[in-house]
Amino acid sequence: MSVARITTVTFDSEEAADIAAASYVPNAPSDFPEAEQLIAIKVDGNINIAVTLYENNEAMERATAAKNKVIDSTQGIVSIDTKVGSVILNHNN
Repeated sequence: MSVARITTVTFDSEEAADIAAASYVPNAPSDFPEAEQLIAIKVDGNINIAVTLYENNEAMERATAAKNKVIDSTQGIVSIDTKVGSVILNHNN
C-alpha cells in the first residue's frame, strides 16, 4: 500500500516561499526518484505544501535524507509540519 508524506512549510515571507517553490518544482523529480507522485501546492502567501506518494514506508524512509537536504538548503523557513499516512484513495481522471 502506498504511503504519503505531506510537508507544510511556512516561510518568513511570500518571497521566500516563491524562491523555494521555484527551486523545488524543477528539482523534486530528480531529488526524489522513488516517489510515485509529487504534488506541490502554494497556499496563502508564505506557505508551500509538498505531497509525496511512495510505494511503501521503506521507499519513503530512503528519501528522508534527500528531504532533509532540501529543507536544510532552503532559506526563510519559519516552521515545518510533516504528516505521514496510508493512501486510501488515489484517483486520476
